[in-house]
Amino acid sequence: MEKHDGRDAGRVRPGDLKDPWYDELASGWGELDGTGAPMAPAVPAPAAAPERSAADIYLEVQASAAFQEVRRRYRRFVIPAVAAFFTWYVAYVVTATAAPELMARPVSGAVNVAMVAGLAQFASTFLLTWAYARHARLRRDKAALDLRWVVFEQKREQELRQGSER
Repeated sequence: MEKHDGRDAGRVRPGDLKDPWYDELASGWGELDGTGAPMAPAVPAPAAAPERSAADIYLEVQASAAFQEVRRRYRRFVIPAVAAFFTWYVAYVVTATAAPELMARPVSGAVNVAMVAGLAQFASTFLLTWAYARHARLRRDKAALDLRWVVFEQKREQELRQGSER
């Protein structure tokens, strides 16, 4: 176990990444030369790019066409679904308040319209949850995962550049 004196304990160094596909030794990073000092990377360092913060990376992704497509697909489902569910809920509450005689009308035995409509509220909630999860899985998850990997790769490259400059 290493002891840290506190100067660079929180700093990310190449080789500290927890990426399961990152093979430190195969890439030439972190190998020691004969003196015990880390060798220079086997790949030449790219030309110095302008310094970008994590916020810049996220803003760039947010402005991308792929991100806008994911957001558009999300809104195309959520806005009508929320409007329909809210209308259904308000209709139930207003009907229960304004027309108690309608809600008290028996359907079968002790079961009345209010009970059926109340159970339908639960059923529609579960149906909407299922539809949302299905929509996300089929229409947004792959694109969102691709965007997540783009951000991860950009942040990783930035951390590697910062680590090699130090």
